[in-house]
Amino acid sequence: MVAIAVALTAPWVTVFLTGAHLGIVAEVALSGVAILGASFLLAWGAETAEKDVPRAFAIAVLAVLAVAPEYAVDALYAWNAGAGGATAEACSALSPAQVAAQETPIAAACHDANLAIANMTGANRILIGIGWAGIAAFTVWRSFETRDPAVRNREGWLSDSVQLDEDIATEMTFLFLATAWAFAVPLGGGIDIIDTLFLVGLYAAYIGLVLKSDVEHSEHTVGVPAYLQGWSLPWRPLTVIALFVYSGAMIFVAVEPFAHGLEVIGIQNGIPEFFMIQWVAPLASESPELIVVAVLVNKARSTAGFNALISSKLNQWTLLIGTIAVVYSIALGAVGTLPFDARQAAEIWITAGQSYFALALLVNFEISIREAVVLFALFISQVLIEFAIIRGLLELPITSEELLFAYTAVYLVLGTALFVKRRDALRRLFGLAGDAVRTAVGRDPIHVEGAD
Repeated sequence: MVAIAVALTAPWVTVFLTGAHLGIVAEVALSGVAILGASFLLAWGAETAEKDVPRAFAIAVLAVLAVAPEYAVDALYAWNAGAGGATAEACSALSPAQVAAQETPIAAACHDANLAIANMTGANRILIGIGWAGIAAFTVWRSFETRDPAVRNREGWLSDSVQLDEDIATEMTFLFLATAWAFAVPLGGGIDIIDTLFLVGLYAAYIGLVLKSDVEHSEHTVGVPAYLQGWSLPWRPLTVIALFVYSGAMIFVAVEPFAHGLEVIGIQNGIPEFFMIQWVAPLASESPELIVVAVLVNKARSTAGFNALISSKLNQWTLLIGTIAVVYSIALGAVGTLPFDARQAAEIWITAGQSYFALALLVNFEISIREAVVLFALFISQVLIEFAIIRGLLELPITSEELLFAYTAVYLVLGTALFVKRRDALRRLFGLAGDAVRTAVGRDPIHVEGAD
């Protein structure tokens, strides 16, 4: 399996080393496949490390590394925006048409800043709309053969559900805080140093908390990680490091042609690069993680799979937002605010709204097929309507921005109604997270896991 993953990267290594030009479609395909192979190597390396570090920390690292391609694509646009001198003042002096047409170097830089936001929001919405919803449905479907103990079969229309481990309360609480902060990000006119300090600090606090956990040896690890975990010291950690270094290098050399090629393909087919970068590129870069989680579910390890998905959402909603501002500032040569236009502000709000609604669904530590269908339907309907508008297949009495605000309102109304209905579950969620903090500092917990 390791050889196959390495083989996926080999064609792009050849192209990169020889400097060959195969055409846009071929380069996008080869670089995309290389990113896919590299992501699997990263994921296996992180899961192997679970033998030597706390499981929660291993899952957190796995979540970060599995979406490493997404970080790389986003960082590319943030870097271009900073290097081109895109500032809030410079971008506000340009019209949306000038930015879209990239008439000047500054306009092109402002365009890249918007692309960074579009890519980030698309990745976050795909992770929930397809990842959370799809894996829930797949888990219940596979349970007829795997007998997954996390699946509860209930009477009623699409009432079967997946039960989550209450240990994920910490991740969900931190995700709730990050989501609340995200609603305020557009009000500042961009992502600034305050956003970075809060969001990166939030994730650092989370990592510091999970590092206090005990190292637990799993008997359910399978495949490549199980094989590598059987290696003795020092070969096991050296192998993990080798996987990280090789995969990181592959992603570094493959991400720029992959992202740029997608833009060109979109333009050639009459699709704005915003749509390509917001939906196609993140879907490709998220696919390794979704495949890995599907494999876990197939082995009746749905709890570990969902933990990884929720942890991925947390690091994307904190590290991804916070670090692109750092990349932008480094390229700019000064501490600055990554700017974005009104459309991207609306994209951030709908993404925060979706996160808020998804948390309301999981606050009682379960998700039913019916809830997964609603989550997916809201996501896919907005994407399809947007695509139909772009292609001129649908005319609405509202603008695309107003459509985003409408969906945001739906997410907020539904989420608030669920939180009110499940307010006892919400209190318990915060209580369990508080227990994790108390345990980390050496105090006794107050709540008992699994109690009513």
